[in-house]
Amino acid sequence: MLSRTADHLFWMARYIERAENTARVLDITHKTSLLPDDSEGAETHLWYAPLNIAGCAEGYLAKHELVEAEAVNRYIALDPDNPSSIYSCLMSARENARSVRGAINAEMWESINASWLEINRMIPTLGKDCPTCFFEWVKERSHLFRGVTLGTMLKDDALNFIRLGTFLERADNTARILDVKYHILLPSVHDVGGAADYYQWGALLKSVSAFDAYRKVYRDVITPQKVAELLILRADMPRSLHACLNEVETTLEIINGFSGREARRRAGELHAALHFGRIEDITQQGLHEYLTEFLEKVDLLGQEIHTSYLARREEFAPSPMQKMLMQVQ
Repeated sequence: MLSRTADHLFWMARYIERAENTARVLDITHKTSLLPDDSEGAETHLWYAPLNIAGCAEGYLAKHELVEAEAVNRYIALDPDNPSSIYSCLMSARENARSVRGAINAEMWESINASWLEINRMIPTLGKDCPTCFFEWVKERSHLFRGVTLGTMLKDDALNFIRLGTFLERADNTARILDVKYHILLPSVHDVGGAADYYQWGALLKSVSAFDAYRKVYRDVITPQKVAELLILRADMPRSLHACLNEVETTLEIINGFSGREARRRAGELHAALHFGRIEDITQQGLHEYLTEFLEKVDLLGQEIHTSYLARREEFAPSPMQKMLMQVQ
């Protein structure tokens, strides 16, 4: 397969997954905002979180003076000037799909093109009355595209690069969503163990479609350590970090090739740490510190995959982690 074709397929999948996970981040923030909180600056603190996670806080503040719910929702969901917005992700996914129209089948193209046309028709009124309805629509369109892809596409290298992009992006975003709750959304240590804390952890599980899985596995009250274990170490949880790295490592082994030895080594190292990891060691290190380190390693793995297999781009879109690191520097 041509590296440029692989590049477009890889990023088509990443942009679709990124749109879905951006919707999940906004969804958990919106649901948390429904809780009563009279503390000073609560709304600003809460709604700055998705801006920070998406790596677009600087762009937002250049256009808006205040951090407010409706403005943040609009900027992250629909603003075409924001390269990390759901709108921009769907546009980029469609452009990548159009560039390799011959490498994907008709059902895949129709699914991604229909999503793009529909979001353009919905823009004038989208999300004002029912933000959650829009987030659910984004997730459903992503599920549809993924189902069509797995159900109709030939199991060749094209599918492998789509899977690689999907699971690399999913690992990145699951870690971010978990870090939002643990490090940002809980403003006071006095809330730990309280009703607000319980509701937020429940909202987190629902935002990654893991609430029922948690009840089935643990049959217990929701606790931060068990939520972290489910979303980090459980290989049977589809959106966990362990499950995602299982897929990434397996896919890289299938693709193989001498140039990808370093990418496979990095993936294997990350996978081994998750496979043999213990939640007690993670919490002792500090969950935020662990997740930050994981995100850095995933970003380096993505760069190595790009160097080893994909075409070089002059207009390479940096990941949210790269944006955050550039802001710190």
